[in-house]
Amino acid sequence: MSPIVVSGGQPLRGTIEVSGSKNACLPILAATLLNEQPVTVHNVPLLHDVRVIGEVLTSLGAQGNGAGRQHSVTIDAGAVSSTAPPYELVNKMRASFLVLGPLLARFGEASVPLPGGCAIGARPVGEHLRAMEALGAEVSQEAGLIVARAPELTGTDIYLDIASVGATENAIMAATLAKGTTTIHNSAEEPEVVDLCHFLTRCGVEIEGTGTKSVTVHGQSRISAAIEYTVIPDRIEAGTYLLALVGTGGGGRVERAEPEHLEALLLKLRDLGVVVRTGPDWVSVEAPAALQPTRVRTEIYPGFPTDLQPQMTVVLTAAHGISKVDETIFEQRLTFVPELMRMGANVTVGGTTAIIEGTPGSLTGAPVEAHDLRSAAALVIAGLMAEGETHIDGLKHLRRGYDKLPEKFAALGGNVAYVNAAVV
Repeated sequence: MSPIVVSGGQPLRGTIEVSGSKNACLPILAATLLNEQPVTVHNVPLLHDVRVIGEVLTSLGAQGNGAGRQHSVTIDAGAVSSTAPPYELVNKMRASFLVLGPLLARFGEASVPLPGGCAIGARPVGEHLRAMEALGAEVSQEAGLIVARAPELTGTDIYLDIASVGATENAIMAATLAKGTTTIHNSAEEPEVVDLCHFLTRCGVEIEGTGTKSVTVHGQSRISAAIEYTVIPDRIEAGTYLLALVGTGGGGRVERAEPEHLEALLLKLRDLGVVVRTGPDWVSVEAPAALQPTRVRTEIYPGFPTDLQPQMTVVLTAAHGISKVDETIFEQRLTFVPELMRMGANVTVGGTTAIIEGTPGSLTGAPVEAHDLRSAAALVIAGLMAEGETHIDGLKHLRRGYDKLPEKFAALGGNVAYVNAAVV
């Protein structure tokens, strides 16, 4: 893994703009498989994961036309000829599994390898498969492939045991071409799911209950609508930069953000003593003279997001006193803490709980290693908070989820450099 070099010890200040949401863009691009007409998607982040989903679509026969640095891409899935994406692509990224629902719905079959992704704990696909079976598909596992077949999907009631974002998205996409009406109970309510529903609505699909625990999709015989759609801002990217500003004792403004999607984080920042202001599409923060300790418990949306837990844990090392973090979503998301301790943090982990004894100025630069996307971002924040230079192995993880990270930190006065970095 190519290293990242961070020079820290200075408060960050300034203004940056947030890119489009990775976790909204990926299912929307997968959903273009449902449409027989070309679709143009705007506000697409320039990320490794986006490139991978594009390669998956191309492998199936879709035609893609990216607009380079304009952050737009056109996908024409009218001539898709394959329903079996290759293992080497799906294994790179878990979100590739989102092609299962669209392929099954439109072509009556799909053979999708079991997915890969970040090493942050077990994320089984059982909820996805039970949803496909409820719609009438025969599903089996054959030599590492999930094989689903159904001459016709039929609308029904689907009950998710877990409010899985991916399972909700796969179920919604499959239901768009099912005969009749489908209601998905215990649906995930994340903004990224809402954005997928808005995209499908733009394509002509009638959906009720968007953003609630019960989403109803009225299936139709085909989708044939040439449309354009703009992806929502990335709330996790926005939260990462807000936490970096606070952790370094600085302040600034994050623009092209959606404050409503960040409410749980903003409440916790206020608990820390941070001055938080919001506008229609921006959030500003100003760190206090002394950060106050707090307790954080990750929950499904609208609770505190697990994807911001590592970054928050780092910031809490600079609070005055003892903080507690409970990770309830991914059992391995605290495995980055030993790397943080190498930098001088005083953290005790028991199971999925971390106790942080915060001391301002306790971090010093050190060589560390990131094993997933969000821990890589957290260690970059730690490096910016630390005195001296921090070398982080894990560039490939940051490339998955943060568009133009060095440039954006540079706009805030931070020094983050990719060493021997290949262009995405």
